[in-house]
Amino acid sequence: MAFLPAFLLLILAALFALLILLVVGSIYFDATNSEIPPGVEQPVKLRILHVMLIGLGFLGKILETLRICSQIQFLQFLQSPGKQGKDSTLFIRDMKFKDVPVRIYQPKVPSAGRRKGIIFFHGGGWVMGSIDTHDKICRDFARESGSVVVSVDYRLAPEHKYPVPLDDCLAATTHFLEAAEDHGVDPAQVVVAGDSAGGNLAASVCQSLAGRPGLPKVRAQILIYPLLQAIDFNLPSYQQNRAVPLLFQERTAFYVLQYLKGDASLLKEVLESSHVPVTQKLQYQKWLSADHIPKEFKARGYNPPVTVPCKDDVYEAVKAFCSPGFSPLLAEDAVISQLPETCIVTCEYDVLRDDGLLYKKRLEDHRIPVTWYHIANGFHGIISFSGLGWLSFPSGRKGMDDIVKFIKSL
Repeated sequence: MAFLPAFLLLILAALFALLILLVVGSIYFDATNSEIPPGVEQPVKLRILHVMLIGLGFLGKILETLRICSQIQFLQFLQSPGKQGKDSTLFIRDMKFKDVPVRIYQPKVPSAGRRKGIIFFHGGGWVMGSIDTHDKICRDFARESGSVVVSVDYRLAPEHKYPVPLDDCLAATTHFLEAAEDHGVDPAQVVVAGDSAGGNLAASVCQSLAGRPGLPKVRAQILIYPLLQAIDFNLPSYQQNRAVPLLFQERTAFYVLQYLKGDASLLKEVLESSHVPVTQKLQYQKWLSADHIPKEFKARGYNPPVTVPCKDDVYEAVKAFCSPGFSPLLAEDAVISQLPETCIVTCEYDVLRDDGLLYKKRLEDHRIPVTWYHIANGFHGIISFSGLGWLSFPSGRKGMDDIVKFIKSL
């Protein structure tokens, strides 16, 4: 009988040692691999948050090594659906649009007429995130703007690679445009929105619908720190913020490869830009070049990268990166000129900052109305923490307020 308590103590000691190892390892990784510039809002809180996320990532890696599940599967499990609380101000229901799961948020307050509609695509690098992880932000949009919000639970990579997530988002959007009145929405007042990878999907959906006959036109698009190209990972914002949490330069390339191929086997080649022919890079320079980034955004430094020859086999493996469906920044002028009014949100300490700045310029060059909100002390993902107690950042809350102001102005 004495053996059992001793055995349990041994297990508890091993678990405690593992916990200590995870904490120490997470702190060490954060200290040696990340960089939080002094201009970031509440840097200590950001570092604590980053350490927590690293610890979960390490635990996932241990499970992957033990062949229990992959690291991505573990992180997806942590974000799996949980019981969502009721809301006294909203009707919330789950259903499907053309076999794509969605969650609809509808204000309970009576409306004099049909409401605006927002179809929202969550972020998470196409491999994580869900309608549950972005439940709070969608509730806020519905409650504060008085709009009907549809959050799309598109299928995730690496199990479902490009263009499956985009196809899901496009199917849900076309259904919503066709059936808007059934949900009390004015079909001429539908907004397409998304954050991070969801911003990529939102931009791609709007381009796919531009000029499409037989459907109401999208009223506006809202792109929250969007990823808009997979050609150049050495723009000024990538260099300046390469190690700033919560999105590293290397991790961004990892995500785009997971979305396209289901693995990250060509990570080195993508980071060094040997995945696109030089002739194509020159062609894209009219849209994708550090020369189009305002000087003030290069003040923290920028070194033009050395041109690297393309590896033909690598290009063949990832040439879909050059498709506007994957990299909306590369769409032809004829498509860009038909896009709706746009709201773009960027953060100074975000590797994706310059994607947003370059797309802003492209739209403005074609006289598309653009409302731009720049969070000068913000980092990637800051708005998602809005209203989450001690995890919330004041600038993220302001970013949310600015977006709501834009929606109300339509």
